[in-house]
Amino acid sequence: MSGTAPSGRQYVIMAGRHEAVVTQVGAGLRLCTLDGRPVLDGYQESERAPDGRGQVLAPFPNRIADGRYTFGGHTCQVALDEPERGNAIHGMVRWLDWAEVSFTEHDVVLACVLRPQPGYAWELSLQVGYHLAADGLTVASSVTNTGTDPAPFGMGFHPYLGLGAPVDGLELLVPAATHSPVPADRDQRPVAVDVAGTPLDFRTGRAVGDTVLDTVFGDLTRDDDGRAVVHLTDPATTQGVRLWVDESFPYLMAYSADGVLPVERRRQSLAVEPMTCPPHAFRSGADLRTLAPGESWTGTWGLTPG
Repeated sequence: MSGTAPSGRQYVIMAGRHEAVVTQVGAGLRLCTLDGRPVLDGYQESERAPDGRGQVLAPFPNRIADGRYTFGGHTCQVALDEPERGNAIHGMVRWLDWAEVSFTEHDVVLACVLRPQPGYAWELSLQVGYHLAADGLTVASSVTNTGTDPAPFGMGFHPYLGLGAPVDGLELLVPAATHSPVPADRDQRPVAVDVAGTPLDFRTGRAVGDTVLDTVFGDLTRDDDGRAVVHLTDPATTQGVRLWVDESFPYLMAYSADGVLPVERRRQSLAVEPMTCPPHAFRSGADLRTLAPGESWTGTWGLTPG
């Protein structure tokens, strides 16, 4: 464990042939190996997290157009950290140092407090815990409004699923009946579009091929436990990974990052992002949560081999 890495202290947790590395900076998931095989396209300890890899996205996932929004009588301006597109992106806690709550061989729990500031006028207390067991990795998060006024809130995570092979040859299953194109007017609520008969229909599992994905999926089919499960498989080896989300996450973002990443990293993995709300929700209000003072939100997702 190093305290000098750009992402701070490295928390290594293990269970049998499973291993994960969680970072002090942003409480991010830097690496994950299940059954002895990498299932994430992460980053080196000597790097800071590139491209949002493994990061926690709060108090909003994805983007806010112009970084500007109004809520509860407050007009807030978030830094435009995607300046080429005029957006604020991926929340405000991913570069903060998180404090250790607990750390064992199998678990680590980290916490931070987001204080009122120009981009967010409220106070939130956040915890994210990573737990490894025989069935894989579970990520449990909680957020509490510790301020005195109702607070707008959204949550997301940004793992890049990777199996050591280009995504074009992998098979993807996304149990989503609709996708939600972002309206030209970012203040409008997005409209769900049926995926049936389109290149975005991955409900039965098929090759990714040359499909470009920068897609918000919704209307997720869930199992008896309330989980929606994405499955990425390498047909050449029959190895794969499953990402599941509980009912706290009604949206999944699939992102192939075409034309964005360095050439050597393009289409080597696929970001699959659990999200509580779609892009620009702080402006459109679409599925934006409001936490009353003292109210908490909890959500869980995870990775299993398969």
